[in-house]
Amino acid sequence: MPDIINGLFAPIYTEEVTLSVYLLCFLVSLFCGALIALATSFRARLSRSFLLSVFLIPAVVQTVIMLVNGSIGTGLAVMSAFSLIRFRSAPGTAKEIVAIFAAMAAGLACATGYIFLAVIFSVIVTVILLIAAVVRLPENDDLSRELRITVPESLNYAHEFDDLFAQYTASHKLTTVKTTNMGSLYKLVYDIRLKSEDCIQPFIDDLRCRNGNLEIAIALPSTTKNEL
Repeated sequence: MPDIINGLFAPIYTEEVTLSVYLLCFLVSLFCGALIALATSFRARLSRSFLLSVFLIPAVVQTVIMLVNGSIGTGLAVMSAFSLIRFRSAPGTAKEIVAIFAAMAAGLACATGYIFLAVIFSVIVTVILLIAAVVRLPENDDLSRELRITVPESLNYAHEFDDLFAQYTASHKLTTVKTTNMGSLYKLVYDIRLKSEDCIQPFIDDLRCRNGNLEIAIALPSTTKNEL
């Protein structure tokens, strides 16, 4: 039994890359890419171009590594070329970055001949991504909001809302103060963490009684969440 397991985790080639070996590794790379792409897209809104990229990355990496096998100079040149891609891509979420690195790892495993290891790795990553999509753990950022409130210049805003913040929020911080309407109004921006989503409407109603029924807005933070 140990010999069988060791044989499964052994590379299918050591020196020469034949056509049959390349095609087998290529097909396994596509299979691994398909698994990771499907798991990444489960209950997530991702573009078709991104999913296609994740699907093809293992095969591309596998082909490139096979081509530069044994050539240090070519390997360094390819590494430099791959590093330039980062500067021409938009910031991605943590999940997207994980999917890209997982696809690259699967491609590297196939390129070195460890096709069974690549399949096992892809299956494990797929299972973890699916579990993470089904079991949504609560995040602290779920209740983080940006409060924008307009007040008249006669209102002492420094401590006017302290009791309301204590009642409806777990934390609050004044980040921006801006004058508007020829200096007759102040626009205040707070970073707040609500105690509950159900308290948004009564919170706004109480704030309206203090600011003279001027404009109030509670929105998600302006920065993109989960970015790396």
